[in-house]
Amino acid sequence: MIRKAGIVVADVLSKLQEVCEPGVTTADLDGMAVRMTAAAKAEALFKGVRSPYARSAFPGAVCASVNEQVVHGIPSPEVRLKQGDILSLDFGVRLDGYCADAAITVAIGQVSPDRLRLMDVTRQVLDIAIARSRPGVRWSQVAAQMQMQAESAGFSVVRDFVGHGIGRKMHEEPRVPSFVSDELLANDFMLAPGMVLAVEPMVNAGSYDVTTLKNGWTVVTKDGKCSAHFEHTVAVTEHGCDVLTVKG
Repeated sequence: MIRKAGIVVADVLSKLQEVCEPGVTTADLDGMAVRMTAAAKAEALFKGVRSPYARSAFPGAVCASVNEQVVHGIPSPEVRLKQGDILSLDFGVRLDGYCADAAITVAIGQVSPDRLRLMDVTRQVLDIAIARSRPGVRWSQVAAQMQMQAESAGFSVVRDFVGHGIGRKMHEEPRVPSFVSDELLANDFMLAPGMVLAVEPMVNAGSYDVTTLKNGWTVVTKDGKCSAHFEHTVAVTEHGCDVLTVKG
C-alpha cells in the first residue's frame, strides 16, 4: 500500500521535473501536482498542514524551495524560475490510508558547476543511506556515512530538519537524521525488516545554520548559500533496502 502511494509521488515529481524550465512559476508546478494527485484519487499530505510558527496552514501541495531556500518554500505565482536556479521539490501523498514522501532538486536550464556539484553530492548522500540500510545495522552507522560524504565534499548537513518514520501518518517515529549527534546516539535504533523510513538529507553549500522567514514556513540558509534536498521513502527488507517512491 505504501508502494502504491510512492508510485503516485514518483510520477508527480517526474512530471514536475520535466516541465521545470525558466519562466515557469512554482504556482504552475503546484497546480500540476494538485491535478495529478486528484486524478490518482490521493490526498496531498502537505496542503493544509498547520505549524505553531505560522499564522496560516501550508497552502500548497508541493514545497518548492529555490536556491538558498532549504525546505517548505511556498508555491507562488510571483516566484518565476530563472536560468541557473536550483529548485527543491518536496511532495507526499496519502492513498487508501497509507503515506509516501519524496524530494528532488532540479537544475533550471544551465546551472553553475558548484550548484551541480552540490546536487550530485546530496544525491550521493541519499544513495549511501539506501545502500547501507539493512537489518542489523544501527542508524547511527548509516548517518555517520551520510555526514562524512557531505562534509568531505566541503558541504554541511542541515541539523534542524530530519527524516522520519512513515506509514499511516506522514510523520511517525523514529527520527531519522542524516548526521550523528548526542541525541541520535541516545536514541539510536537498529534497522529491522518491515521498517519504513523517509530518508531526506538536506545539504548546504556553506554552514548548516538555517532560519525561517516571516511567513513561518520557508526555511533558508543563514549565509545565503544554496541548499539541495533529496528524499525517498524506503522499506527495510530481510535482504537490504527497497525504495518505494519510484515510478511504476
